[in-house]
Amino acid sequence: MDRLKQHLVEQALAEGFDACRICRPWDVPQVPDRLAAFLEAGYHGQMTWLAERSDWRGDPAALWPAARSVIMLGESYTPDSDPLAALEQKTAGTVSVYAQNRDYHDLVKKRLKRLARWLISQGGGEVKVFVDTAPVPEKPLGQAAGLGWQGKHTNLVSRQLGSWFFIGSIFTTLDLPSDPAEVDHCGSCSNCLDICPTGAFPAPYKLDARRCISYLTIEHKGPVDPELRPLMGNRIYGCDDCLAVCPWNKFAVAAREIGYKARPDLQAPPLAELAALDDAGFRAFFSGSPIKRIGRDRFVRNVLYAIGNSGDAALLESARSLVNDPAAEVADAALWAVKRLQTDANGMV
Repeated sequence: MDRLKQHLVEQALAEGFDACRICRPWDVPQVPDRLAAFLEAGYHGQMTWLAERSDWRGDPAALWPAARSVIMLGESYTPDSDPLAALEQKTAGTVSVYAQNRDYHDLVKKRLKRLARWLISQGGGEVKVFVDTAPVPEKPLGQAAGLGWQGKHTNLVSRQLGSWFFIGSIFTTLDLPSDPAEVDHCGSCSNCLDICPTGAFPAPYKLDARRCISYLTIEHKGPVDPELRPLMGNRIYGCDDCLAVCPWNKFAVAAREIGYKARPDLQAPPLAELAALDDAGFRAFFSGSPIKRIGRDRFVRNVLYAIGNSGDAALLESARSLVNDPAAEVADAALWAVKRLQTDANGMV
């Protein structure tokens, strides 16, 4: 098994992963209590699926009792430029780095499946692969395997990869040697907490998703709380602020997968053009992108919030054209944007 593990790590790197570590399914005993506290506080917002199958989500060993090892893989998607710079372009939208090209679920899962098939051919056993689509506590498992540690922003941070990496896992019935867990290296740093525009961290290592811009732009259905809309700036899908300021990013490695390189038309997409997308245009423009799954209405709602925050009266017409949109969340956002831009134009804000 020692030799098989050595070859597994080599094969994982050859497949395009940047890190490969191993733990046991039962190595995360802290998860059930943490999950229960998160749900009890209501921090999950509309993500009711987090409470579903909480027995599996809280105990990976219960997800597949036959599993004896969990292979945790990390794959870099480090951006070529500073994501925070895009926040200054008020008439253009800002899309989270991970969503500026192909859907990572598809790319990572293909790699996981190839690696899993290789493992079966070499060591036998059974496998199951997961990438952010099942009740698997990937970040705690990643820390248990030594892939990284959950930082004060609750995301996984690696001494070798920084904050910019995707996580995938392979559960196997093989009893592979495990790696030591990673320890916390955040120290006294609070960069990620201090930069959050909406104050989504009630305390270090705690996230209130209801105030997180990633949650608001992707998971939240219907109108966003008017109090939070001005704080969203021009972020129209996701938010990278807490990741971008992590000092450990100085060790981040360049993304090898071409599918993670930003599409030019998603690096600073003009808000006026995005607001004009109908359902067919939205689906065509975001074909193969993770953005497609939130649908045109929620996306255009986000764009209209950004238009309202732009302070540019030239975008008034884009907002006015959608005040009677059939989608209530779009019409509401359009009316808000119109009123905000008109107020700006009158010098009252």
